[in-house]
Amino acid sequence: MTFPRYPAYKDSGVAWLGVIPAHWAVNRIKHVCAFVYGDALIEDVRVNGDVQVFGSNGPIGLHNEANTTAPVIIVGRKGSHGKVTFSPNQVFVIDTAYYIDERHTKYDIHWLYYTLLSLKLDSVSQDTGVPGLSREKAYATHLSLPLLAEQRAIAAFLDAETARIDTLVAKQTALIATLQEKRRALISHVVTKGLDPAAPMKDSGVPWLGAVPQHWEVKRLKHVTSFVTSGSRGWAEYYSDEGSIFLRIGNLTRDSVNLDLSDIQRVTPPDTSEGKRTLVQKNDVLVSITADIGSVAVVDADIGEAYVNQHLALTRPTSEVNPKWLGYCLFADSGKQQFIVSMNGGTKLGLGLDDVNNVSLLFPPLDEQAAIVAFIESETAQIDTLIAKAEEMSLLLREHRVALIAAAVTGQIDVRGWAAGV
Repeated sequence: MTFPRYPAYKDSGVAWLGVIPAHWAVNRIKHVCAFVYGDALIEDVRVNGDVQVFGSNGPIGLHNEANTTAPVIIVGRKGSHGKVTFSPNQVFVIDTAYYIDERHTKYDIHWLYYTLLSLKLDSVSQDTGVPGLSREKAYATHLSLPLLAEQRAIAAFLDAETARIDTLVAKQTALIATLQEKRRALISHVVTKGLDPAAPMKDSGVPWLGAVPQHWEVKRLKHVTSFVTSGSRGWAEYYSDEGSIFLRIGNLTRDSVNLDLSDIQRVTPPDTSEGKRTLVQKNDVLVSITADIGSVAVVDADIGEAYVNQHLALTRPTSEVNPKWLGYCLFADSGKQQFIVSMNGGTKLGLGLDDVNNVSLLFPPLDEQAAIVAFIESETAQIDTLIAKAEEMSLLLREHRVALIAAAVTGQIDVRGWAAGV
């Protein structure tokens, strides 16, 4: 859908605004609305009700009374400072945020919401040790000001168009979730059932493995690894801008067994036995043992000198095991289930090395391991391509949403005739 431009434009006098429709005005936020401080309301004194409580980042709970009218705009003051959210209902805004309702502006609330959304107020930070939105600096920000009837037309247009875009984004998000689940289900199936549906089966004797191919063996991880350890604590003092890679939980993804090195910490490790013990080698299999329990990565390439931190277990497979096979077995539902059982068995906040060592896994002959790994990687590559396309589409839709709002509230497109064409 394309939209016309206004018949005539003028220089707004504000560099970032550029030209605006000739009959529009320019004003500062302070002359358009008031940012009102929310009220203190700690969680312990909230009374359960059906009124949403809003902080800087959106809804955070419920209360039995509101401190705004409806509709209302919420602007983050601390934390997610400058974030703009909207509610069609009365809410209670706490003191980490500002709010604007009909008592604090004479302009159309819906239009004002979209206009504030386009102003990127998160860049208007106060000069203190704790980042926050400076109300006075925000008040000094210019915005373009159409007539009230146009404000309502712009708001109606953006309500409809953003809802349409949001629906498309939600469909892409659902598609991504479905593909990720398909990916995981495929891996979980083939590492416990194999590729031959006609293969004779036997009871594995392990509840979460069930029936397995007859010629496969069930072994504990400690029987197929030559070395299992975890990283050392207290290495923050060795952090450096250069040096070796220091692998952390963030380098293990939840949806694959590949290392994510897009964000790495570097260290200059101590020349001690601790440093040597936690040194990573190619074909090591890493497992998260605190947060994101059971995330797995296989070091399948030479990444240079690298070490693991205390939140990762390092396992070193023997020559009788394909490292990728081991990685996929631990990544699969049957591996994760055992980690969950180990966690739920007590009050532990993480996995111990004994928990990792005692995981029961399935092992076909090496050539079959390699064939199944090849099948997994071929099939998941196709799924990953579809996921990447859905993610790209979602990103394009979000970018279009932002651009459409900016174009409408600055008058770069004329939507006054939109309702007639719907």
